[in-house]
Formats: sequence, structure tokens, C-alpha cells
Amino acid sequence: MSERPESAAAGQEGWEAGRLVRPGPVWWLGAGLVVGAAVVVAVWRRHELAQAFHIISRVRVPQLAVAVGCEALSVVCFAAVPRRLLLAGGVRWSLRRMTAIVVAANAMAGALPSGAAFATAWVYRQLTRRGVEPVLGATVLVVAGVLSALGLAILTVLGMFTVGAAGAAAVVRPVTGVLMLALVIGLVVFSLSRFAGFRGTVRWAWSGTGGRSRRVQQAQLMLVRVMEQARSLQPGFRPWLRPAAYALMNWVFDAACLAACLWALGIGVPWRGILLAYALTQIPGSLRLTPGSIGVVEASLSALLVLYGLLPGPAIAGALLYRAISYWALQPVGWANWIGVTFQTDRPSRSPGHRTDCGTRQPNEPPPREPET
Repeated sequence: MSERPESAAAGQEGWEAGRLVRPGPVWWLGAGLVVGAAVVVAVWRRHELAQAFHIISRVRVPQLAVAVGCEALSVVCFAAVPRRLLLAGGVRWSLRRMTAIVVAANAMAGALPSGAAFATAWVYRQLTRRGVEPVLGATVLVVAGVLSALGLAILTVLGMFTVGAAGAAAVVRPVTGVLMLALVIGLVVFSLSRFAGFRGTVRWAWSGTGGRSRRVQQAQLMLVRVMEQARSLQPGFRPWLRPAAYALMNWVFDAACLAACLWALGIGVPWRGILLAYALTQIPGSLRLTPGSIGVVEASLSALLVLYGLLPGPAIAGALLYRAISYWALQPVGWANWIGVTFQTDRPSRSPGHRTDCGTRQPNEPPPREPET
């Protein structure tokens, strides 16, 4: 399917947006400091590292297959979130195609400096070049990101309840309190956004700022369009439960992969603290201080696992095996999908009423039903 002019332009704008956030000297300095610190720690903890590699060499294959399966389910759930949002917007897209795009974007985000911005721009381009309206594509990406953050916040709160108030849990109580406060504020704003009076008040408050700056005014207009599109995607509250559940299960299966890695290594799983250790690791990992947060996630996860009961050697072994499955193994798969998706030529539909797996619903056509599995 040939690109429509407006879709190609929108994709180019998305790519240019990704170029605007290229890492500067501060990012490279910070990344250099992180890598240097990782090297120093590796030399300092070389005995624990040697023990970790010895433990990994005795990994049990059946339990390792369980870990790989949990990670695969995590990826599928992550892809199901934007697919459900597209379906609500009238666009039918196969789970296979969306999973390929998500895996490719994950590889970009993990291999390039500021890869998350480039990956987002690339996904936006893939959506628009396949017939998704630009506003709908932007809305799907924004809403999917919000639901993902909400799922991580819920998992962090659950981890706080499982670990209890004793011992080291008091260290992370302020962080959890902030996340709980953000979760409550987000739910309140989401509820109020359903009322026209609240939206009118927000627009009136921003009108003064928008009148002073043309760029701010354009940003306000785009934000309003995205919010209106988001509200039109899923009217009411109940339709949001399924994509929100997929977003939460993405994190749950990824955490299950970590637990299965410890199981495969014959390490006792610290059940009371593993959820919180996993959830807190995602916070520094999301900052992308290094490409793919290499060194940051491993160090943070190892330290938190030690904090919640493991010895340093087994904790490092579990963190390294988890990263080998959740990051390194997905890199070649992701880039292979990137090549296939980027250079794929879509066939146009045969007639205006014909709908392919990425077609848009006609104005008088009822919403597509979810295919049975």
C-alpha cells in the first residue's frame, strides 16, 4: 500500500521529533560516568561475578524455558495494549503485526542513545503509513504509555504490601508514597476529564499562556485533539479495563520471568520482596542513562535482590540471566522484525468496503468484534 501524502508527512514529522531529542554532551557525560562506575564495581566485585557466572553455567533448561515463555507472554501483552486501542478507534490490526512492531521498537529503544524517542517516532510512522489517522496514532501511543505507567505503579503498590513494613521496606516507603499519590491524582484527573466544565476550565487557564507563544498554542491544540481522541476511543470506564489489564500483565509476566530465572538457577526466590525489587528497578531503567540501561538495570536489580535476602553472587547471577532473556535475546529478534516491517510493502484494499487487518472502519459500519482465540 503506497503512503498517503498526509501520512508520509506525519511520519516525517514524527521522525523529526525524534531527531530533536538527540543526546547532548550532558547525556554522554552521564553515560560515561555510569559506565565507568560499572567497571569499577565489576573489578571491585570480581569474586561475586565469578561466582555468578559459575551459577549461570549450571542453569536448568526446563525452568529456563518457563522464563522464556513468561517473557514472550509479556511482549504479547505489551503489543495487545495498542492493538486494543486501535480496535476501539475503528482500526483492525492483527496481533502478529503489532507484536512485530513492538519488538522492533523495543530493539531500537534498547540499542540507540535516546532510543525511546526514535522508537516512538518509528512506531508512529508505521501506524500512519498503514492508514491510521495521525491524531489516532499519536493518541494510541500516548494512552498506551499512560496505561503502562499506571500498571507499573499498581505493581509497585502491590509489592509494597507484599514486602511489609519491616526491615528494608522503610527505605522505599517515600518512593511508593509518591507513586501512590501520582496514581490517585491520575485517577482523579481522568474522572474529572469526563466533564465538559472541567475541560473548559483547563482550556481557559491555558488560553493566556497560549496567547503569548505560538508554539505553546500549537501544543495546546494538539494536546486537546489527542485528549478528545482518547475520550472517543473508549467511552465510559469499563472498556478501559481490558487494555489496562494487558498493560498490567505485561509487567506481571516480566516479573515472573525474573522469578523463573532465579528458579532456573536453583536460587531461593525472595517472594516477599521480588515484586518491589523488580518494580523499583524499572524506575532507573526507564531513564535510559545508557543504551538499553546496560549496567544500570543489572546493578539496581542485584542491589535490591541483596537488600531483600539474596547473597551477592546469586543476586548478580539472577539479574544477568534475567537481562539475557529480557534484553539481549530480544535484540536480534527485534532488529530482524525492524527490517521486515520497515521494508514491507502493504497491498491496498480491493474495494472501499473491503477491510484488511489494518483497514479503517467505514462511517456507518459497526465496531469490529474481537476475534475469538
